[in-house]
Amino acid sequence: MTEDGGKSQGPKVLGILDLQNTPCAREAILHGAGASFVAGLVHFLGTSRVKRSFDVGVAGFMLTTLGSWFYCRYNNAKLRVQQRIIQDGMKNKVIYEGTNLDPTRKKTEDE
Repeated sequence: MTEDGGKSQGPKVLGILDLQNTPCAREAILHGAGASFVAGLVHFLGTSRVKRSFDVGVAGFMLTTLGSWFYCRYNNAKLRVQQRIIQDGMKNKVIYEGTNLDPTRKKTEDE
């Protein structure tokens, strides 16, 4: 938080992607950077072609970054759905606790 109460701005990639406030962005960029280095280096060691190895590194960065970002966002969405289901269940337990509709209440024969 800044002094005027607003959110602080983190480092931006290409001036558009705020790494601090965008979910999964930092991890995706780091995974992509590592994969691009490994892919380019392995291709260079195998072929000794510099330009093609650079191209392979860039492609590896793009694919790994996008794949990691989508995977992380999917898991975050799945977690939010699970949390919403749990919150609704807790709310219903509070509402129905002690009534005839309470699913945890044991049914007796004289009811």
